[in-house]
Amino acid sequence: MAAHRVGIIGTGDPATRSPKGYAMAYSHAPAYHAQAERCRIVACADLVQERADAFAQEFGVEHTYLDYHQMLARENLDVVSICTWPHLHEQMVVDCSEAGVHAIHCEKPMATTWGACKHAVEVCRQKGVQLTYNHQRRFGRPFRGAKQLLDEGAIGELECIEFGMFNLCDYGSHNFDMSAYFADQTPVEWVLAQVAYDRESLFFDMPNDTQAVAVWRYANGVLGRCATGPAGMSLPVHNRLVGTDGVIEVGRRGEGMPVLRVRRKGGAEWEAVDCGDESCHGPNLHERAIAHVLDCLESGEKPELCGENALQSTELIFACWESSRRRGPVDLPLDVDDNALVAMIEAGEIGPRPGA
Repeated sequence: MAAHRVGIIGTGDPATRSPKGYAMAYSHAPAYHAQAERCRIVACADLVQERADAFAQEFGVEHTYLDYHQMLARENLDVVSICTWPHLHEQMVVDCSEAGVHAIHCEKPMATTWGACKHAVEVCRQKGVQLTYNHQRRFGRPFRGAKQLLDEGAIGELECIEFGMFNLCDYGSHNFDMSAYFADQTPVEWVLAQVAYDRESLFFDMPNDTQAVAVWRYANGVLGRCATGPAGMSLPVHNRLVGTDGVIEVGRRGEGMPVLRVRRKGGAEWEAVDCGDESCHGPNLHERAIAHVLDCLESGEKPELCGENALQSTELIFACWESSRRRGPVDLPLDVDDNALVAMIEAGEIGPRPGA
């Protein structure tokens, strides 16, 4: 079989990593190189020629473009990684699918509106294009280990999933995705949340809540709870799984804390679980994610990182903001297509305090 032809949209600059951009192409490229017998990066596109040239030189890419449309038209690509800002994702996914790309691996967050998220997934569904989003933590040993403990009944029946983090959309998108993973992708029935935007907080030019609290319920009765910002310190874990007979914690913050630990039925002490040298951030999570993307492209199996799974976790983000806008609970599926947080900011309903 001929090697899959890979293109990268949005190379970025790893020297200037910040909430304006993390140059995720520099994480995707080594993952493709690790699968050199199956794929080859043949082209990249960036708005800045110097960035595209630097990326091409580092990873041995032959062709660079300032316009990704030209790359799609000329390179006959099989796989494309989209590593740009969220407001560009929807159109880029659509353009890739219409250009005949077989698999699209897109960075998170999915998009800046709920309608855009749904549209990107639907277009790829109609065209038979494999669409995945880079929720790579699903392949980390701490999270896999927690799921194995849960499935083995180490804490009885799952009752509640909790996490505390910086915000709901950027960093929190991973936590919502892992919550869905632990809940076996069970649909969510309702969400109740309150959010604050007491200072400007932009990630990839997309407003993110500065504080939030949220509760949601899965159709199987499992509850979810989270807090972000300063309130997130009240839940100082990447994920906590509370069962009828015990508790599992992944990524408990604090010096000397194990990355995965469990307190089983009848036990007063926590048991650390060996995850080797892995933290919640890896290493090698991108490599595993892209290997999985290629595996599924070749086998026809549905990827764990599929657009439908990403929609389930991302819907919770937009539903939290919508609940705050309505000042009440929101039943799912979500019946609006906009971004309630942006709408509230633009209407002056929430915003930075004077002097913030």
